[in-house]
Amino acid sequence: MKPSNFLQKASSILESLRKDLLFRTLEVPSGFDLSSNDYLRLSKHPRLIQSLKEGLDRYGAGSGASRLVSGHRDCFDLAERSVSAWTGAEDALFVANGYAANVGLLSCLSNAKTEVFTDRLNHASILDGIRLSGAEKTYYKHLNLNHLEELLKKSSKREKIIVSETVFSMDGDLAPIEELLELKRRYDAVLILDDAHGIGVFGENGEGRASQILGRDKIREVDFITYTAGKALGLEGAWIGTSTIGRDFLVNRMRTFIYSTAPLPAITHSIPTAVDLLQSMKEERTIILRTAERLREMLFEKGYPASNSRSQIVPALFPSEKSVLDAAELCRNEGLHVKAIRPPTVTVPRLRLSVHSDTDEILLEKLISLLPEL
Repeated sequence: MKPSNFLQKASSILESLRKDLLFRTLEVPSGFDLSSNDYLRLSKHPRLIQSLKEGLDRYGAGSGASRLVSGHRDCFDLAERSVSAWTGAEDALFVANGYAANVGLLSCLSNAKTEVFTDRLNHASILDGIRLSGAEKTYYKHLNLNHLEELLKKSSKREKIIVSETVFSMDGDLAPIEELLELKRRYDAVLILDDAHGIGVFGENGEGRASQILGRDKIREVDFITYTAGKALGLEGAWIGTSTIGRDFLVNRMRTFIYSTAPLPAITHSIPTAVDLLQSMKEERTIILRTAERLREMLFEKGYPASNSRSQIVPALFPSEKSVLDAAELCRNEGLHVKAIRPPTVTVPRLRLSVHSDTDEILLEKLISLLPEL
């Protein structure tokens, strides 16, 4: 039987990916994990596991429908109040995951009359949301707010949106949040921040980088902030921090919320427990950021390009796909789970190294000893 046109085309594309060393496969992590976003290892915390079990016993395995139909439970309200009080938002809306939050938010807020100004290195979920909305997408150079302001001045659109990650997921560098807020004010724009990698790790009580920088007096000037429970909180799901009016608007207009089955109630039941745990982990946050700084120093001493990372995410940049794949395999053979990140996810191949609260100097020395001199 002759393969269909699709299968022939797909086979050709996959063969090209293999040839270019860009083919991806799934693997179960083994050894010490230096790739996950479970920065404080909460996914293994006994209290959080117990809370999840309690949620399963109370609410069952699934929600059964979207929240607007019959999938809503009281635990969603409790979770939203908990994260709002923690981060300083007026209100919040819990959704299935961070991708659904960003895609749904951007496609809901913008249309052909809108110009969205996006940092060139923003996450794919942000870019996909803009694309789905039909808005005009305008890139500004990474972290270059002079360029952003030039573009804002030239814009003829009445509706403007500025969107940026707070901690960039592949480079680990940090957005200038106060300056972004000032540009929002100056040009009457909507400001959206994605604090997925800041929540739990930054802030006196782990309340995220946006709240850490702006404080309670300014945080509510940010129109929408997306957070995820699938990283430092050790669970899954995401929420959008906003005003009560903003939340009501999303409930009525955001398609990824309206038309998605509600997340597992057991997850949202466990959110207040994760928040409570994170607020008590100041020492662990200090360890993470101090260890990440030491890792950057060790990589530079080994010959790796200096990184602009200022967070728990530390990239080790490589000259080619083959070299980064070889390094990842060597680490894997020695009991370290480290993922090679390649184009098109990033422009420069790298090992994306995640520092966790249990990453110590001995582990760093083992990792560095395995990496080739550059």
